[in-house]
Amino acid sequence: MMAMLEAVLAKILVIEDDDDLRFGVSRSLRSDGHDVHEAATLEAARLALSSQVFDIVLTDFNLGADDGVTLVEELREEGFTGGLVVMTGFGSIDLAVRAMKGGADDFIQKPIKLDELKKLMGRLLEDGAAKRRLRLFERMDERRNEENRPLGESESWLNMLALAERLAQIPISRQENSEGGSLPTILLLGETGSGKGVVARHMHESGSPSGAKRPFVHINCSALPPQLVEGELFGHEKGAFTDARDAKEGLFEMGDGGTIFLDEIGDLPMEMQTKLLIVLERGVFRRVGGTRERTVRARVIAATNRDLDQAVEDGQFRRDLLYRLNGFTVKIPPLRTRTGDAKLIARAFLNRFRSEFGREPAVFSDACLSLVGGHEWVGNVRELQNAVQRAAMLADGKVIEPHDLGLMSSGASLGQHAANGEPVFDFEHGICRAEEVEKALMTQALNYTKGNVSKAARLIGMQRSSFRYRIERYDLGELIQEFAGR
Repeated sequence: MMAMLEAVLAKILVIEDDDDLRFGVSRSLRSDGHDVHEAATLEAARLALSSQVFDIVLTDFNLGADDGVTLVEELREEGFTGGLVVMTGFGSIDLAVRAMKGGADDFIQKPIKLDELKKLMGRLLEDGAAKRRLRLFERMDERRNEENRPLGESESWLNMLALAERLAQIPISRQENSEGGSLPTILLLGETGSGKGVVARHMHESGSPSGAKRPFVHINCSALPPQLVEGELFGHEKGAFTDARDAKEGLFEMGDGGTIFLDEIGDLPMEMQTKLLIVLERGVFRRVGGTRERTVRARVIAATNRDLDQAVEDGQFRRDLLYRLNGFTVKIPPLRTRTGDAKLIARAFLNRFRSEFGREPAVFSDACLSLVGGHEWVGNVRELQNAVQRAAMLADGKVIEPHDLGLMSSGASLGQHAANGEPVFDFEHGICRAEEVEKALMTQALNYTKGNVSKAARLIGMQRSSFRYRIERYDLGELIQEFAGR
């Protein structure tokens, strides 16, 4: 019984008013493991289609007073994506044209040759699987594009994106000589979780009108086992080592014509840095165990959160490779300096995660938004994403409160204490970051002076201009506006 269940290939509806023919076709398809349902009339067929999902519908053209092609047209209009085949005893070219125009995938003449029918079913199943894979990839692309959309409205973020987009226009030309030529390289610098991967993909997709159709290969240099780095990057030939039973393409070959993103480039072993430098300068490489030089033309984007200048001084990174990489450099601003962006990004994350978890839409409370806007976000967007994901999953109500984010043991709680008139120094919980203390002190001073900036600045011994600057940096403008509106 289990073997038969595993053999089921498709769910097929056979519509035929000739009982003997319907039975014979159905029996033959069942013998191949298909789950076959029968209908003698269009009425019975429509009833089955309204309650079940079929992979293939095989219908007769002449069903008494009814027309099988009409059903085909109806199903396509309703969005049916499975296979549709019309059986006919007439063999009319006009009928075939009408059936295909109506949305049929094919037609088959009576008397039905079972071998031909089985081949047709097999082809339709393969086509259906390919279409499902394509739809899956399209949905994955849509989700990936949504998840990787570079969100932000702050001046520092928009200026950075404008520079990145200009650099993405560097052409990827293909020369006809034996060497591919130097590869255009761009270096992204930014803290962990600041969005280097998002910027890299955005550069890839904005690099040319067809950029999104070209390959984007993301290589995490810190995750490559040292003994396998060369084979992963450049591939290997059959027999290059004990387990090399077949030749294998490397990641650089896969990225030819598109973008190769070398994430955490600072963690690449020294011995591989030399070989990478050759590829970047000449556009050529050899597979492990190979003798033929292969060319590659691609945009190379490298990223790191390390201080590469210091790594050079420490003997951990090649100076000439650094010079090659940092000809065009883009610095990703940390989230804490992007005024207002944390709230914008948090809302986008909340909408996405509530939908993914199958939960009703939710909103942040004002107190929660204040906490999001004032938190230091040491882990940048990645930390924010994790906090919102937790809240989207665990929060009971439709309003996300500060405690739902799970940040009350972090530096953000200091500002919350100050806003509530509580002590600003909470060393018991490990809250003593200088910026958080400063923000909390400013918040308490503004509360005391009812939003009077000059008085608040004098209270804490700060220049008014410096105080004004920090109001924007710490997103305290809403607090002042609250007092102004009272």
